[in-house]
Amino acid sequence: MTDYKSRRTRLERQIGRLERLLVARRAISNRYAWSRLALFVGGILVALAGFYFVSGWLGWPLLVGTFIIFNVVARYHRRLDHSIARLNGWLGLKRLQLARLNLDWSALPDPQVPTLPDHPFEIDLDISGPRSVHRLLDTATSREASLRLRDWLTQTHPDLVATTRRQELVKELVPLALFREKLWLQATLNSSDLKTGVRWEGQRLLDWLRRHTTSLNLTPTLVALSVLAALNIGLFVLNRFGMVPPLWIATFVVYVIVYNVKGRDTDDLFYEAYNLRDGLARLRPVFGYLETYRYGANRRLKELLAPLLNKAARPSRQLRGLEWVVIGITIQRNYPLWLVLNALVPWRFYFCREILKRKADLEKQLPGWLEVWFELESLNSLANFGWLNKGYTFPSLALAEDKLTIFRADQLGHPMIPAEEKVRNSFSMEKMGEMTIITGSNMAGKSSFLKAVGVNLCLAYAGGPVDAEHLSAGLFRLFGCIKVSDSLTDGFSYFYAEVRRLKALLDAVRDPDPRPVFFLIDEIFRGTNNRERLTGSRSYLQALAGSRCVGLVSTHDLELIHLAELNPLIHNYHFREEVEGDQLRFDYKLRQGPSPTTNALVIMRLAGLPVPPQVGQPGTPKEG
Repeated sequence: MTDYKSRRTRLERQIGRLERLLVARRAISNRYAWSRLALFVGGILVALAGFYFVSGWLGWPLLVGTFIIFNVVARYHRRLDHSIARLNGWLGLKRLQLARLNLDWSALPDPQVPTLPDHPFEIDLDISGPRSVHRLLDTATSREASLRLRDWLTQTHPDLVATTRRQELVKELVPLALFREKLWLQATLNSSDLKTGVRWEGQRLLDWLRRHTTSLNLTPTLVALSVLAALNIGLFVLNRFGMVPPLWIATFVVYVIVYNVKGRDTDDLFYEAYNLRDGLARLRPVFGYLETYRYGANRRLKELLAPLLNKAARPSRQLRGLEWVVIGITIQRNYPLWLVLNALVPWRFYFCREILKRKADLEKQLPGWLEVWFELESLNSLANFGWLNKGYTFPSLALAEDKLTIFRADQLGHPMIPAEEKVRNSFSMEKMGEMTIITGSNMAGKSSFLKAVGVNLCLAYAGGPVDAEHLSAGLFRLFGCIKVSDSLTDGFSYFYAEVRRLKALLDAVRDPDPRPVFFLIDEIFRGTNNRERLTGSRSYLQALAGSRCVGLVSTHDLELIHLAELNPLIHNYHFREEVEGDQLRFDYKLRQGPSPTTNALVIMRLAGLPVPPQVGQPGTPKEG
């Protein structure tokens, strides 16, 4: 059984087991619900009967007993519902894993990361978007971690030290599947975002911390209101005993006026705290899990999480204190209770002052904690990708000046081609300035191979595993010209858009950046006529060959293969096909040399379009 089938079978079995457990526990939960209803109604009726037919000495014990038993049953019911919620979380996670393995795009969360404008390869290589590498990899529960993963995949100036550091961390994380899954569960179980699919934004919490920290001083108001509250209670008690007239009414009116006038200063703080309950509910269990996990020999992971592992100042403990303060503020949801509490004491002002105090302390530490969590979530996305695809390997990277590390890939594949359909190819480039021209028939695999090379370089520079048995490469600035499109808004035709793109590539090659360019061009100058396309393509490719760059060019212009005769740095490769009856068969294998056949007219003939006699027959040889 292949690694893919083994992993898929394992996930399917886990999903089946979780579904059966959920059915059983939901049935038990329903029985609990009916039992609670019967207990409540029956207990009340029995207690009333005791009051009515006997006396209070029997009715009260029955009522209290009913209340106690009801709460005990309710407590066990809540535990059961919590376990059901956890099982639902596990089931959702396993289904997402299976969807990623099967490339089931409809079952993956919708992409929420914007595409970078005018990026040199993001759109060309499908790094982001509806069917993209980023969407396939992204397991982050926070928006910042999702954006960070996108930035790693789309970096235009890869750094060897940073990439190597990420790669070593990902290697440690790949086998820690249970650690990653439990962390994901902790981050989503207490969050409403799991239902909506919207990722949590840590920046909202940071923005809230930076507001109102020093500009609002509630201590004088709190002291004044506390004195008035004490007077209110004291005068009310004395009045009830007939010792003083109802002076408490006057002090209470003053209390209400001061409360309402000064309360306006806390409105923003109050409502922001109310809206951030979900963020605090998410962070505390996440940090609590990371604080108590035993990292063993995973030294790099422990170093990454060092800011969270200080036992004297654990983040979860500090967040729990802030969470209790926020709960104290949000009691306003129970308006009658809120009204009574604030009529007796300045409840709102006490908790608002307390939250300001805790915010000042948290503002210094939370950015560092969140930075660690965002980094870990992004690394987990790469590690999960490696865990799902057991046959993937980690690349060897070095500076591009090293002759041995220009580019070499053994059994290279594209991670977004289904495993059952994937055909792997080996390919290498050994000298700076080399160019490979790839010819072949329509649908033979030229564009997919270009994307496979580019996507795997993106994965390598991000620090993740690649779809190859072995890959070694230097550090390049990637540049793609594969998915060029016209723009009606800007008034650009397709051809002009392509010209602008190729000019940007030439400028990048001539830029004195220490990193050379690795370019990928699909069907150069396809937007113009044959004669001018051929002339322009020859001139452009000759300008690139021998420059501080390497790259691949796919084309249908078979005349371009003769450039290899003029420049030893230009090489020809091709994909081929076979015609069997009325069917075209592709093996998607990359071969050296130019393409010996074409198939455009064959496809036209097979589709029933008119072609000249003796043209469009199987195995039509190339011209020239």
